[in-house]
Amino acid sequence: MNPSATEEDFLWDSFPDGFQWGAATSAYQVEGAWNTDGKGESMWDRFSHTSGRIENGDSGDTACDSYHKYPEDIAILKKLGVHFYRFSLSWPRILPRGTLELVNEPGIDYYNRLIDGLLADGIQPMVTIFHWDLPQALEDEGGWLNPQTIDHFRSFARLCFERFGDRVKTWLTVNEPYIFAVIGYGYGLFAPGVRQPLTAPYQVGHNLIKGHAEAWHVYDKEFRQLQNGRISLGMVNHWFEPYSNKTQDIEAAGRATEFMLGWFAHPVFVNGDYPQVMKERIRVKSEAEGLKESRLPVFTEEEKKRIKGTQDFFALNHYTTFLVENHEYTATDKQSELYDQDTRNHADPAWPTSGREIFRDVPWGIRKSLVWIKDRYNNPEIVITENGVSDDNEHRGSLDDQQRIRYLRGYTNNVLKAIKMDGCRVSAYTVWSLMDNFEWSDGFSSTFGLHRVDFSDPNLPRIPKASAEFYRKLVENNGFSKELRRKTTKL
Repeated sequence: MNPSATEEDFLWDSFPDGFQWGAATSAYQVEGAWNTDGKGESMWDRFSHTSGRIENGDSGDTACDSYHKYPEDIAILKKLGVHFYRFSLSWPRILPRGTLELVNEPGIDYYNRLIDGLLADGIQPMVTIFHWDLPQALEDEGGWLNPQTIDHFRSFARLCFERFGDRVKTWLTVNEPYIFAVIGYGYGLFAPGVRQPLTAPYQVGHNLIKGHAEAWHVYDKEFRQLQNGRISLGMVNHWFEPYSNKTQDIEAAGRATEFMLGWFAHPVFVNGDYPQVMKERIRVKSEAEGLKESRLPVFTEEEKKRIKGTQDFFALNHYTTFLVENHEYTATDKQSELYDQDTRNHADPAWPTSGREIFRDVPWGIRKSLVWIKDRYNNPEIVITENGVSDDNEHRGSLDDQQRIRYLRGYTNNVLKAIKMDGCRVSAYTVWSLMDNFEWSDGFSSTFGLHRVDFSDPNLPRIPKASAEFYRKLVENNGFSKELRRKTTKL
C-alpha cells in the first residue's frame, strides 16, 4: 500500500455509521479570565507575562473570553452539528495552588455550566485533564521535573472524575506530552521556558507517562464501573517520509517516528517501556559523552507493569509531514532535539504552506500515520483528537479560507481511505480549532479557527469562515457520498 501513489484519487464515500465528528480548543487558549473568581496563576500566565516570550507581547489573559462567553461557543458548535466538543480543564482554575488544600468551587461551577450546556444541546464533552497549563505553585516546586507532580496530578484527576465524571464519558489525561516536553523543556519556546535539550525533556516525559498511568488506574479502579467512560493519553505525530530510497534514510524516518510517537505510545500500547531504538541510541550517545548512565530514565519492572495497557483507545493529533534523512550529529549539535535521533527534517517545496512555515499541507501523511499505528499497535481504535491548519498569509484575516477547506477536504478524505481501503479503525475526527485563539508562543498571529475571532473588538465576536460551512456539510453528510458527488463536484 502506498497512499502517496493515490493521493490525487479522491474517494467518494461515506464514513461508517456512528462515526463521530467534533471540534477542539484548550483552556488557556480560549478561556481568558486569568485571575477571575479565585483562579490561581498558571505556568502559561507567568510565561506570557514575561517580556519577549510571546509574539507581539500577547497573552491569554482574555483570549476568547470563553469563561464568560461559553454560551456563544456552544451555539456555534450546535450550528456545526458536531457530536462532541473537546476542551480542557484549567488545573489552577480548579486547584489554585495545584493541590487539594484549596478547591476553587467557582472554577468547578464554570465547567459544570459548560458541560451541562453542551449536553442540553446534544453535544458530548470530551475532556482533557492536562493541556499544558500547570499551576505556577507546582512549577515553583520543579513542575513536571519533580516526581511529586505525579501524585498531585493523580489527586487532580480523581477530583475531576468525582465532579464531572457522571456526565463526561471520554477523557484524555495529557495532551501531546512530546510537544510539552521538547518545546517547553528542550527549546524553551513554550512554558516554562527551560532549555536543557539533552536531559529535561526525557525527565519530563518520564514523569508524564507515569502521571498518565496513575490517572488511568484511578479511573479504572474507582470510577469506570459506575461512570462507564473511557480514558487515554493524547499523542501527536507528524508523518516522517524517507528523504530518499536509501536504506539509511528509510531507517531514519522510522527512528523519527519512534522518537516522537513511540516515545509515549510504546510504553502504553506495547510493553510499558520505551522503544528499543530510543534506549539504545541514547545509551550509546550518553556513553560517548562520558556519562555513567543513560540520559533516558529507566522504568522499574513494577512501573512497566503499571504503565502497560493504560489505554482505552489511541488518541492522535496530526498536522503535517516531513521528509527525513539520516544525519550524524556531532557533539557541537547537542542543542538540537534531533541529536539523539541522528535525523534531519525537510519539506518538499511543492507542498503548500500554511501560517506556520514548517506545517505543510500533505494530506496523504495522515493516512500513512494511521496505517503505521494500525500495523505497529495491533489495529487499535483511533480517535483523531486534533487536525487542522493555520491561515496562510493570503487568507489570514479573511472569511473566505479556501486554503483551510482544501486542507480539511484532503485530510479527511485520507482518513476515509485509511478506514475503507486500509482497515484502520478510526471512530472519530476532531478539527482544530473551533475558533481562532491564543496560539502559544505565536500569540494571536497564528489562526487555526473555523471561526474568526475579532480580538480588536471588546465583544470578541465569533464569525464563521467559509470552512465552518464546509465542515458543517461534511458532518451532515458524514463524508463524501456518491450521491453528493452527483450533486456537486466540490463540497
